[in-house]
Amino acid sequence: MNNIRNFCIIAHVDHGKSTLADRFLDITGTIEKRKMQEQFLDLMPLEREKGITIKMQPVRMQYGGYTLNLIDTPGHVDFSYEVSRSLAAVEGAILLVDATKGVQAQTLANLRLAQKQNLMVIPAVNKIDLQSARTEEVVYQIAKLCGVSSEEVFRISAKEGKNVKELLEAVIRKVPPPKEETEKPLRALIFDSRYDPFRGVVAYVRVMEGRVTAQEKVWLLGGNTQTLVKEVGHFIPAEKQMAELRAGEIGYISTGFKEPENIRIGDTIAKDFHLEQALPGFLIPKPVVFVSFYPEDTDEYDVLKDALSKLRLNDPSLSFELESKEALGRGFRCGFLGVLHSEIIAERLKREFQIDLVISRPSVEFRITDQKGKERIIQSAGDWPEQNFVQEAFEPWAKLRVLCPVEFLHRAVQLLESLEGHGVETTSLTETTMVLVYEMPLREIIINLHDRLKSVTSGFASLEYEVIGMRKAALVKLDILVAEEKREELSQIVPEDKAIYEGKRIVEKLKEHLPPQMFTVALQAVLGGKIIARETIKAKRRDVTAPLYGGDVTRKKKLLERQRKGKKE
Repeated sequence: MNNIRNFCIIAHVDHGKSTLADRFLDITGTIEKRKMQEQFLDLMPLEREKGITIKMQPVRMQYGGYTLNLIDTPGHVDFSYEVSRSLAAVEGAILLVDATKGVQAQTLANLRLAQKQNLMVIPAVNKIDLQSARTEEVVYQIAKLCGVSSEEVFRISAKEGKNVKELLEAVIRKVPPPKEETEKPLRALIFDSRYDPFRGVVAYVRVMEGRVTAQEKVWLLGGNTQTLVKEVGHFIPAEKQMAELRAGEIGYISTGFKEPENIRIGDTIAKDFHLEQALPGFLIPKPVVFVSFYPEDTDEYDVLKDALSKLRLNDPSLSFELESKEALGRGFRCGFLGVLHSEIIAERLKREFQIDLVISRPSVEFRITDQKGKERIIQSAGDWPEQNFVQEAFEPWAKLRVLCPVEFLHRAVQLLESLEGHGVETTSLTETTMVLVYEMPLREIIINLHDRLKSVTSGFASLEYEVIGMRKAALVKLDILVAEEKREELSQIVPEDKAIYEGKRIVEKLKEHLPPQMFTVALQAVLGGKIIARETIKAKRRDVTAPLYGGDVTRKKKLLERQRKGKKE
């Protein structure tokens, strides 16, 4: 037990977590040289294409007589739930910061998560080999954040392998071993899972107490279900079957369940249902962004339902419920932790399950009180009642933390205040970096705020946010008429003071994209029965005068008159 170390790597997106994990695999000889490739633990092709880690990935390494269980985590704010689950399965964390970019918003968020779990945090500055590296400045930043001296911060180059061995030895030296709980009855925490078509649901577990072997009967305490363990093993990083899993180890248990809903991430596996108390799991986060998925082929509805159930196995923050629209047929209203999260799930559905989707615009969840004082949850514009039935409306607000260089501060503040943001505080992280804390409506954050902030600050600013609750708002439903027919799928819930701007923007965009017909098509934005914006798509017409090469104007008039009569018919 004293020779086991469980740790993870946490950092902002693109600070070198996966590259550092590669060097650890090299040093420990876990992967053969001929099989080694960059970002080895990013197993999904989508992760390699986008250059980001989406799924946490555990791996077991042997070094100097020690067993090291590493979990490589994502860095983007939309996948912070993955990070929180991995932190619950370990005793220590390496906090990695890019020497060229310095401390970023998600660095602070991940550090707070690790400190909440009382983990041993080992700070390290990466990419010191680059010419643009500001190594000593960034070392000072991270030392101040972690409350340690500058000498305790590791200066490494994950790409070149410089000082990586020393960092790995520091993990062995500083991270405490798991508690000696082998003789107690079995209790294991499920921190992830996936679906295997042959073995059923495979649960990724951290064994806290006792031991488990194949062919033993175990209980899932949260789901109140019993199963026979088919197989247990470790990650190297492929699954390798072992005789048993003991307290302090990270591995997998093949449950044999064919129904994905039988496994809950955060549940406890135990041998006796009546004797054991469940381990503290994870609070499943509430979705904040809602997007509707409809299959292009309506016959693929059941395939889409099955695919979403399997994806939810290793991503419990994904939620979905049945939704039906006259124009699109049956589909699902899906809840996500952010816009990138929704894009990744849509891409996985397309690649892994070959489903072509029709996807709605991202929106948030609203709450209204009607004239009778009854509260209702509104997840799409189609659920919004007539305006005179709405007494009060509420929308979600978020607390936004922006790390911004001093020279771009004015531009960042201008952008945030133009999006209804209210400044809470401005603090100095270092002499050249400020931390802006703003509160603003969540609907303004999910529609491209990240890209706009990067644009006005030349890519230097970073942000992270958390939902803080519902606040009263003046909201209205904006309807769109196409050829004098209301199209419910184009309706939107917007602030009252932005309704005219939004209406104009939508009808102008529709005019660009909708094909012309044989008749004039009116595009109208309607607010409470009043038309507030209009565009017209002109009718298709054939140039019947094109073959004329001269002669009297009456020839031209004659052809146009004949065309007019044909159109009238």
